[in-house]
Amino acid sequence: MTLPFIFENENESLYEVRTNAKGPTGTLPLIAQMLEDSPSGDLFGLSQNVGMGWKPKDLLGTEVLILGTKGGIRDHNGEPIALGYHTGHWEVDILMAEAAEEIRVHKGVPFAGFVSDPCDGRSQGTLGMFDSFPYRNDAAIVYRRLIRSLPTREAVIGVATCDKGLPAMMIALSSMHDLPTIIVPGGVTLPPTIGEDAGKIQTIGARFANKEITLKEAAELGCLACATPGGGCQFLGTAATSQVIAEALGIAITHSALAPSGQKIWAEMARQSARAVLEMEKNHITTKDIITDKAIENAMVLHAAFGGSTNLLLHIPALAYAAKCKIPTVDDWARINRKTPRLVSVLPNGPDHHPTVRVFLAGGVPEVMLHLRKLGLLHEDVLTVTGQTLGENLDWWEKSERRALLRKRLLEADGVNPDQVIMDPDTAKARGLTSTITFPKGNIAPEGSVIKSTSIDRSVVGEDGIYRHTGVAKVFTSEKSAITAIKTGGIKAGDVMVVMGGGPSGTGMEETYQLTSALKYLPFGKYVSLITDARFSGVSTGACIGHIGPEALSDGPIGKLRDGDLIEIMVDCENLVGSVNFIGTGDQRLSKEEATHVLETREVHPDLKPDPDLPDDTRLWAALQAVSGGTWRGSVYDVDRIIEVLEAGKKALAKEAGSFSR
Repeated sequence: MTLPFIFENENESLYEVRTNAKGPTGTLPLIAQMLEDSPSGDLFGLSQNVGMGWKPKDLLGTEVLILGTKGGIRDHNGEPIALGYHTGHWEVDILMAEAAEEIRVHKGVPFAGFVSDPCDGRSQGTLGMFDSFPYRNDAAIVYRRLIRSLPTREAVIGVATCDKGLPAMMIALSSMHDLPTIIVPGGVTLPPTIGEDAGKIQTIGARFANKEITLKEAAELGCLACATPGGGCQFLGTAATSQVIAEALGIAITHSALAPSGQKIWAEMARQSARAVLEMEKNHITTKDIITDKAIENAMVLHAAFGGSTNLLLHIPALAYAAKCKIPTVDDWARINRKTPRLVSVLPNGPDHHPTVRVFLAGGVPEVMLHLRKLGLLHEDVLTVTGQTLGENLDWWEKSERRALLRKRLLEADGVNPDQVIMDPDTAKARGLTSTITFPKGNIAPEGSVIKSTSIDRSVVGEDGIYRHTGVAKVFTSEKSAITAIKTGGIKAGDVMVVMGGGPSGTGMEETYQLTSALKYLPFGKYVSLITDARFSGVSTGACIGHIGPEALSDGPIGKLRDGDLIEIMVDCENLVGSVNFIGTGDQRLSKEEATHVLETREVHPDLKPDPDLPDDTRLWAALQAVSGGTWRGSVYDVDRIIEVLEAGKKALAKEAGSFSR
């Protein structure tokens, strides 16, 4: 590289630099009281607004801040100039623009800010995964700072789509108790006409290594998977589940979750949301009126009815904390999952693997709610961003032309009966749909663990609805070594894979979708169980038990397991109880008391340690969320608790220093 190479072919017109400009024409709409009483920041803000091209006569409308997760740069035709991280934020700016235009129509003043988000699919199996979950807290902080940094905003619209950006946005907006806020879900991408969905396509490496597909098949299928350029993945993973939760909370308008990105109905949703938030501002409806204990319970019920991602067990408690509501406990989750039937047949759970766009056309969240209201499972008196109660929204939906036409469209376009995508409880039960989540405990997981029991392959579940597996442990202290074993034949039917050190202190609580997806699509995978202190992608399926607590690096028993240990797993998919226990080694079986004593007295695995590449940023996140209650409280930052611990630590250090000085 040389200077001439960098600076070659400069046109002389570049040097014709202006040193002043006339400035905007017109006058600011000031009155004496504004000059006397307003802070200088408010007044200078008006100068900034006209400096950016806004007409002075239009300055005094309702100011609405639109925050989005936009990533990448598109030209005016939508072609890429610079790629984003993922399709989920590629078209978010279109929604933001639609909302802004609607605000302008109503004489408001729109502002926009961006905090982009990472892609869990892109970072699977890489060091990028160590930043995935911690990013959520960081982004929520930045969103809150951006909201507060525009003191004149009177309402906030959050536009987001995917696994961490949307939970971060919901957490941030939940904190804005006295502001009108609304979520615009970013929608979903379409599946290829012929090909594989974005969940299955992430297994091409493992399937090729096991000679399940050819190089040509991998290359062709990989090219097709993201059939349209925008929106979250086509399955009910964390992105889609988060959209469902936003609508279920009442903080997104009726039938807004899972709309197909880039299409007219998706764009119109942004305009409808802009009108709704302007009405909220006019009628003094704020976030604290929407997000209540009842609204959060409604969201948990919808999570169960959809069969949603287990990652929402990390996000819903966090937004409840931000909203100053009751934080759901494991007992709350168990109670709701026991009484709520799963009603939606969708990727990845099945039984029919419909993409999320079909769920939208079948009626989406409000259609599922129609069934749930008949069961008396919803709080219909909660207020929503439409300005109406949930019950009033459902009354409208049931008789709406929108509902009738979209359900008809699903039958015309795909030949699919909408009532086979979103089922009534009797049909769902007859089709074998079971409730969503079980929380196994045992001497390996004394604080508990999580399994999406509804997604265990039904062929390995007993006629009594119970999954039972007793197998020999194969222990891994990193996801990398575990996926290598799968690809090289080191895992066989009947094994129990133990992946330790994947909790917050070890990896930032990484997702292990590489492992779960490979097991799903390899022929022997349904006969393998996986237990880990890490977490799973929302699209994960199978006998996979995660979130094991305490984590290995906090002296959790999982960190003391060894190759050859006998592990006994039981998951009752009907009654939602389960256990995961160490019961001996080799041919020696132990009583429950003996086995527990062995784990208590064992040393930790000699190879167990935090990943050497764990970023300092993530180490700090892990420490802060740990003293705030850890993953079972949503990995939040409880500032009062953190300060209390810091003060106690300072006093202890001072006392220690004093004893040394003597």
